[in-house]
Amino acid sequence: MYYYLFPADSSCTDGCPLALASYSYSYYYTTNYDELKEVAKLSAQHFSNISASEILSYFPTSIEHSRDGLDTTIYNIPFSCDCLNGEYLGHVFPYTVYSGDSYGYIAEHRYAHLITAEWLMWFNNNRAVTLMVIVNCSCGNEHVSKDYGLFITYPMKPGENLKSIALNTNTSSELIQMYNPGLNFSAGTDLLYIPGRGSSGKSITGKAVAPLAAAAGVTLLIWIMYAGFYRKKEQKVVPHISASAVQSHASGQELARSTNGFSVSNKIGEGGFGAVYYAELRGKATAIKQMNRQAITEFLAELKILTRVHHLNLVCLIGYCVERYLFLVYEYIDNGNLSQHLRGKDTLPWSTRVQIALDSARGLEYIHEHTVPFYIHRDIKSANILIDKNFHAKIGDFGLTKLVENGNSIIPTRFMGTFGYMPPEYGHSGIVSTKIDVYAFGVVLYEIISSKEAIVKEDGIDEARSLVALFGEAHDHPNPIEGISRLIDPKLKDNYPFDSVHKMAQLAKACTEKDHEMRPTMRSVVVALMALSSSTENG
Repeated sequence: MYYYLFPADSSCTDGCPLALASYSYSYYYTTNYDELKEVAKLSAQHFSNISASEILSYFPTSIEHSRDGLDTTIYNIPFSCDCLNGEYLGHVFPYTVYSGDSYGYIAEHRYAHLITAEWLMWFNNNRAVTLMVIVNCSCGNEHVSKDYGLFITYPMKPGENLKSIALNTNTSSELIQMYNPGLNFSAGTDLLYIPGRGSSGKSITGKAVAPLAAAAGVTLLIWIMYAGFYRKKEQKVVPHISASAVQSHASGQELARSTNGFSVSNKIGEGGFGAVYYAELRGKATAIKQMNRQAITEFLAELKILTRVHHLNLVCLIGYCVERYLFLVYEYIDNGNLSQHLRGKDTLPWSTRVQIALDSARGLEYIHEHTVPFYIHRDIKSANILIDKNFHAKIGDFGLTKLVENGNSIIPTRFMGTFGYMPPEYGHSGIVSTKIDVYAFGVVLYEIISSKEAIVKEDGIDEARSLVALFGEAHDHPNPIEGISRLIDPKLKDNYPFDSVHKMAQLAKACTEKDHEMRPTMRSVVVALMALSSSTENG
């Protein structure tokens, strides 16, 4: 089954407070309303934070009778329609896996084809105890009509067609077609949106709703294609938590206990999307990032890449939780980050700096060159390069990571990244490519040489300047050796081979070329740093 929706628009910036999902639940025939309430309770089990009474307030669309006594009640499940990852509209429901569940069974029987097995596989790990179930939705399309603002996500059943759907939902065929352009209604297995009037403040059930924003739905076809690429056969999802990996779901209470109630004494970091706490969780030292639900985009991006990509020089994700807040559980990297070491009191030896640069480059090369499709990190900086007890580096914080299928991608509507690490083309050309990460890595190399921050505030000068600009002047100095020497971290004193420093500066210059096409690939950067590391050790 492929979901192909509104191909004209492939991004979103906002969601809406209410959408509905057409959910079919089969049971043995009853006309007793108390028994219908029990059925609603069973239905609610699969949709977190939605009670049976809420479901019943959107009374069943219909009851379909069958000859064998097994009937199907079709409920409208209410939920918020969120903009996920800046790319599509949907809502995330956590689902606890039962022994013997498969992706196909969960999609068909637990969620009545509101999702596909491929869609589940793409966002989840086979060893997960709790799955992320993403139900698609729509907030309407003002270009079609401003009279409709509430939509039901409706999975077509075999044998259904446009005429029968219109009849069953009391909607015109023309209106359904307008809101689902390009949909093959004869396929009988697609997902579509059924519009209802919402601009008047009334939903199709008569229940009052808030005004709904207009935003076009988006295509999921490309994501399903990715999932299909990895799928070899139907796989069982077996609840399992190993000693070395807290794969998937720990409860919010467990996380709270392990962090002493998320106390300040356990807090080890603060980022743009949440605070990070140290925790002893199930006998393992971990770092827990607590994010509010407004950060669902970044949560999903990080969860998606770190459950699929594993490398020695990438931080390891070992679990997540979606109770009240969004939580990501990582391996604990016990020696801080590169920024702290460069700006700290202790001196980081030059040979260690070269090793950290090489480790980081290898992690970036992996997501650029060795995954299909590949990823762009989009927030490479010294604060996101974590240092372990042996002074090896791992790249962390994948909240802005973007998956790319072919070469380049159009820049998102939100400006992302950290000032000082973003290349000139990021805000001008509208193209996102791996060369964004290469530029940022070049800035990190300049930091390694100088221990200065990406944006430098010099004494006696009012205007802050970029580190790239400072090194640019050094490279253009009549005597470049003298120019670069002035920028080397004074804490190193004379304990470094200047030739090694100069070569790293030249590599950083290449990485920060204004023309993104002139920058090297991370594969070339790794080769250069391997040679530099070898010569530094031999020296």
